[in-house]
Amino acid sequence: MERIALLVILLVTIFAWAEGQDKESWAKRVESGKEVVTTLQFYFHDKLSGSNPSAVRIAQAAETNNSATIFGALMMIDDPLTIGPDPTSKLLGRARGLYGSAGQTDLGLIMVINYGFTDGIYQGSSFSLLSLNPAMNPVREMAIVGGTGLFRLARGYAIAQTYSANPNGDAIVGYNVTIVTYI
Repeated sequence: MERIALLVILLVTIFAWAEGQDKESWAKRVESGKEVVTTLQFYFHDKLSGSNPSAVRIAQAAETNNSATIFGALMMIDDPLTIGPDPTSKLLGRARGLYGSAGQTDLGLIMVINYGFTDGIYQGSSFSLLSLNPAMNPVREMAIVGGTGLFRLARGYAIAQTYSANPNGDAIVGYNVTIVTYI
């Protein structure tokens, strides 16, 4: 009986505290609006070779030279995003950020990239990707974690498939992206 009385007192105290928190809370949750689902398809052109590469190595661990996965290498990118796989197809925007080799036994790239758009209704809008890219898999899924403009409060995922790659490390990757935002 004594335990029941203590439990009742504890519950009354918690409810009284919680009620007071609602009146003076530092956070506010508002159920609002409708979700908007946007799908995008574009190509990412990552060029490591030539006189004007779009990806450059900015750091590397001393042991990277002995690693088949270039574990510890970090690349900074400013890659064009186009409507088609041909590098001369219509420019939609740029992918800017970095990726690094995070896998000791497999080529797993940790990607921290902003995909900014310069065309159409998405001009000035961007989304951010933060995820592991198991680059040798034929199909990869990565997380969309935020955005700006029409992609404000974005969440979603990107499906990536390598369209072409060469021994120099140049790659063209097709992206199918699904983004959820709010009106």
